[in-house]
Formats: sequence, C-alpha cells, structure tokens
Amino acid sequence: QVPLVESGGRVVQAGESLRLSCAASSAVFRFNTMGWYRQAPGKQRESVAWITTTALENYADSVKGRFTIARDNVVYKLYLQMNNLKPEDTGVYYCAPWPTWSGSWGQGTQVTVSS
Repeated sequence: QVPLVESGGRVVQAGESLRLSCAASSAVFRFNTMGWYRQAPGKQRESVAWITTTALENYADSVKGRFTIARDNVVYKLYLQMNNLKPEDTGVYYCAPWPTWSGSWGQGTQVTVSS
C-alpha cells in the first residue's frame, strides 16, 4: 500500500480556491501530526500547515488566514482548503507526518497559480 497519495492540484487564476486531498495509510496517519508541505521551483520543501491528532492547527505565516487544514481520522485523509491563491503559492504539494518524515514521500500534486 502506498503510504501517501496527494490529489487535487491544478492550474488556477490568482484569487481562486482549491482543495487538496491526501489519502494515507492507517499506520502513517493514526498517531501522527500530519502536515502539508510544498516545494516551489528551485526552492527547498517547506511546511505549509500541520494538524495534530486532536485537530490543533498551525500555519506558516505566508498562508495564515487563507489556508485551512483538516483531517478525517476515520478514513485517514488529510485536506488543505486553499483560498485567495497567489502566484507564490505555486509548487508541488505533499502530505506527510510533521515535523519530520523518513518514509517514502508521495508523488505530490502540482498547484500552479497564474497572475
């Protein structure tokens, strides 16, 4: 079973919204704080948002007020609602345990925001 599968990315205009989804294996999801990460072209992967097993949310300053992270502990899914998207949000988005993950990363899902 692939431990992490991201989906939902596409090309959008600035100001639009997207909802990303991540399907995780129970072994990865159940007892971990889970996070969304993104990697912009030519840059290192960075944390965007993370959520504890008890649904406490945290966000990077760059997305605070625009993105909302959520998790479904029954079906082991992670979500990222992204509103008012900006060109600087462009990148490949990944989900994984937070703050570190030494396992296999998923393929990610590409989000491209055009101005």
